[in-house]
Amino acid sequence: MSVKIKLIAGSILLAGMIGLAGCSSNNEAGNSESQATAPTETAVTATSEPEVSPSSTPAETAPAATSSPTETDKDSTGSNSQNSDKQLKELLELAKKGKVPGVKYAAHTGLIDEVEADWGKPDQQESAGKGIYATYTDKHVVFGFNKGSLIFDVRSSDSTLQKLTLKQIEATLGKPDDTKVNGDDKIYTYQANDQYQLKFIIPSSTGTVDHISVFSEQDSFNNMAG
Repeated sequence: MSVKIKLIAGSILLAGMIGLAGCSSNNEAGNSESQATAPTETAVTATSEPEVSPSSTPAETAPAATSSPTETDKDSTGSNSQNSDKQLKELLELAKKGKVPGVKYAAHTGLIDEVEADWGKPDQQESAGKGIYATYTDKHVVFGFNKGSLIFDVRSSDSTLQKLTLKQIEATLGKPDDTKVNGDDKIYTYQANDQYQLKFIIPSSTGTVDHISVFSEQDSFNNMAG
């Protein structure tokens, strides 16, 4: 009887040990699976973030880089147009007084004697057309005067005028009142007022202004001719 009891007790003890071994094995397997899946999730998270931000940055930067030169060109073109427009309007206002820029002596009211007293003798003086013309080379100015010494024509070939084109002139002053051809030159005349004409002399070879003339036609006739 005692032998049977010992056998039964031994069987129960053995079964308990086997059960404990199985539980321990299951726990280790569960831990192993948990550890295996964790790195996979971490790897996905780590690689998904960098793909978005670098790819969007160049696309946003590129349009900004290409837009600046176009805006600059427009500003530059607009500025040049405004400058010529302002310059031509000033020329017309001066012409209404018989003057060209930077010269205080006017056609119809000025005398060549006054010019010579102030500027000295001209570099060149010759008869041409309806009067006598005195050239002051350094000042880029030529005066036309009659025998009574009255100035009837003031011409300027200042470099600031020599960038003007017929297109710019017509855009501001409209179509000329008269156009004449003298050799290679085309002369575009605007009637500034009843007294004065503003003329732009443009050689065909350059297409830009060579000089301007503020002209008093009634004074060009030699009223004091003997």
